[in-house]
Amino acid sequence: MGESRALSRAEALRLGPGWRHACHALLYAPCPGRLFGAVPLGHAVLMQMRFDGRLGFPGGFVDPRDGSLEEGLNRELQEELGPGAAPLCLAEGDYLGSRSAETPQRLVAHFYAKRLSLEQLRALEDGATRAKEHGLEVLGLVRVPLYTLRDGAGGLPAFLSNAFAGDARQQLLQALGTLRLVPEAELRRAAALSGQPL
Repeated sequence: MGESRALSRAEALRLGPGWRHACHALLYAPCPGRLFGAVPLGHAVLMQMRFDGRLGFPGGFVDPRDGSLEEGLNRELQEELGPGAAPLCLAEGDYLGSRSAETPQRLVAHFYAKRLSLEQLRALEDGATRAKEHGLEVLGLVRVPLYTLRDGAGGLPAFLSNAFAGDARQQLLQALGTLRLVPEAELRRAAALSGQPL
């Protein structure tokens, strides 16, 4: 997306017919594991490698006239994540925010987050290769490392230096802070170490 601005869900839905809407979701679960038996994982957060080689979140374009934003998002999740997404059923209560941009097209990006159990998240990962869009729009799921290794570069800082689709990097950082999955000071440090501050 080009230069974007935040707006409410209601404001976004009042925009005219010349605007396209896309809905994406951050799916996460508490994860008690430790990397190398020492580094706490805290949570498992899913993103995906897209067809264009960029990292993004599951979801896609929706038409609010064909039902709600959430109905469109749930359809997209099933296409991209497979049968394990059917019981997710994201709702308006999972909404985090929207951003609009005029260029390169008039687009509103709506963002959601849903907490799952670790078993539900693993079921999504296990079934993802059976999704309709696997190998096409979606090249695979990845977990976001929510820690910074002792070298100061590995983990979240290195992850944040990847190429992200649209506002996905900003959405990730905002959600990690809002959901308190990573302390704000650690987020700022990781973003600065990635070479692209908040």
